[in-house]
Amino acid sequence: MGVKREIYKRELPLKYQKYNLIPTTNGVSSTVYLLDNRYVLKLFSSQSDRVNGEIELLNSISNLPIPKVIDKFTIDNQIALIYTQIEGDIIQTPTQDEVYQIGRFLKEFHRQNIKIDSQELSNRDRLKELIISSRNRTLMDYFNSIDINLNRDGVIHGDLFIDNCKFKNGKLSGVYDFSDFSIGDFYFDLAVVAVSFCFRDTILDIELVETLLNSYSASIKIEEFMEYIRYALLYYTTTRYIYRYNYRELLDRLERL
Repeated sequence: MGVKREIYKRELPLKYQKYNLIPTTNGVSSTVYLLDNRYVLKLFSSQSDRVNGEIELLNSISNLPIPKVIDKFTIDNQIALIYTQIEGDIIQTPTQDEVYQIGRFLKEFHRQNIKIDSQELSNRDRLKELIISSRNRTLMDYFNSIDINLNRDGVIHGDLFIDNCKFKNGKLSGVYDFSDFSIGDFYFDLAVVAVSFCFRDTILDIELVETLLNSYSASIKIEEFMEYIRYALLYYTTTRYIYRYNYRELLDRLERL
């Protein structure tokens, strides 16, 4: 989340102009405001089919703490959505219990058996194309060193970093920002969580990784899962490098593994 384009009250439908627009600061893309403590406003730069896909995805999920889309309109020909707001706070240093809870959430999300057509954003062919376009030799060396075969398991969140969920009184209150959903490998999705939740600075906390795998009831061995973590780090290092976001922390973590 964040603010890439300033929004003014006069640009909103009248029923939302009574709320204060509070800019957000977390995350690396999109324009996101809070409307007091009631709603979330998100302005998209992506294509309408992606936005409509996210709406369909959120509407198809049951019994999980996620936001609901309640309105859709345009601002300067860009699609804007209004979501319900999730209570709680973004955590900074996850505990084992919080890691366990997010692992359980992801398992339940993957069990939803969602039937939505989507691209495979995180597969090896696309990542290789991105790295080639970046002309970054270091990224290509890492790509060639990672031995992994990704499955097409189903719909994944794809971006479950620590700033895309909230906790209240020690309990997971909700997960949001499904804009990067796609078809992909469930263990890649879990590895994205590890990238954000299981590091202390640039050092991977193996106990937190084990907690994550146990909470997910994963059958994969930790040695194999390490390759998924490396791949997830490389994927997000590459995308952030290409789109000129801050990629250095992720690359530092990759270098230390």
